[in-house]
Amino acid sequence: MTAAMIAAPLIATGIASPAAAASSGGPTGDLKLERVVMLMRHSVRPPTKSPATPEGTTAQPWSTWTTPFGELTPHGIEGARLMGAYNRTFLASRGLIPNAGCAPKGEIVVWASGKSRAIKTAESFVDGLQAGCGLVVDHPVTEDNDPVFHPAEGIDGAVALKAAQRQKPGVAAEARVHAEDFAVLQKVLGCDLATKAGCDIAKRPSSLKGNKGDSPDLEGALSIASTGGQTVLLEYVEGKPMNEVGWGRASKADIQAMLRFHPVKFNYEVGAPYIAERYAAPIAKRVLSALNGEADTGRLTLLVGHDTNIAALRAFFGAHFTAADYPRDDPPPGGAMGFELLKDGGGQAFVRAFYTAQSMDQLRELQPLTAGNPPAFSYLPIPGCGVKGDATVCPLETFQKIVGGKLANPAKN
Repeated sequence: MTAAMIAAPLIATGIASPAAAASSGGPTGDLKLERVVMLMRHSVRPPTKSPATPEGTTAQPWSTWTTPFGELTPHGIEGARLMGAYNRTFLASRGLIPNAGCAPKGEIVVWASGKSRAIKTAESFVDGLQAGCGLVVDHPVTEDNDPVFHPAEGIDGAVALKAAQRQKPGVAAEARVHAEDFAVLQKVLGCDLATKAGCDIAKRPSSLKGNKGDSPDLEGALSIASTGGQTVLLEYVEGKPMNEVGWGRASKADIQAMLRFHPVKFNYEVGAPYIAERYAAPIAKRVLSALNGEADTGRLTLLVGHDTNIAALRAFFGAHFTAADYPRDDPPPGGAMGFELLKDGGGQAFVRAFYTAQSMDQLRELQPLTAGNPPAFSYLPIPGCGVKGDATVCPLETFQKIVGGKLANPAKN
């Protein structure tokens, strides 16, 4: 755990020195935690389809799963429960929820995507957080009508495609930038063992395909690489024997290299301001509403969706994170991007953004999460925010202006 991860929760619980805060131009007095809102990715699932990558891109068939495609596994259910149980203790220690018993009605609000893997993740997290308290996870009746996590309005597909094509360094350049990562991927996929020419993924072109009324899709080598890396990761965090993780050819370092394709995919599909400020708008509205304490929000508001939602929200703010032992800006299974509302001794309100996630091995081994073995937790700066001496502390009024401005006037192209 880094020094920032250790210090961050201590500041929020009132251990910060008032004199030091005042001299830095920041809050006066200790900061008291008032509200938290988190956007969480669902936990471990199998691939969403079979085969996970196109025929001919692997030397051997992908490993099999007993859980249906795209559904939360029993391992993932327990991983989410462990995160809930840890947050019960962690948030109680900071005065947000009771140490024992059930939180008063309405103080914890949970909303999930219509996908069953998100609903089950939310239910499992709640089971760890408030077991036996009857907390209800709200979600759409069907996954086909989910305007919060799967918005279908406001995006011009042609404009979105052009915006994505302007993202740096550019799709054509990514193969050169990630040449070493492609080499690792191809070793794990067994391309040096295969005689099929199609297995040489790095030589395939990559491109962006526009979608009417939606964000574009990244296709070709980079998309295959992203899916391949994610699939091997899921084998690892599911706890499969190492001879089934990437056919026994993948070390943890190899997995980390292959995972670098995942944020590349998001950079082009939802990373452009035109796309992010529309795709993430429904969730950004809920974040702001929760921090403002508006109706249908609680002291703790949990939103459970997908990695695309987190990637879009990150891009909405132009922020960056590194979660546990994952690559920069890669949202891991069961991890969450969150926001705290804090008040100083004079009643002034501030917001701090954070990221928290289990490490790969904590999730793989289903390690109990305790003060001695916590999930990763670190604060991150929001561009345009911050106070003198601490870029992660954002006055609530500034945060409101940033979010409100993007919601009212999103990027035009």
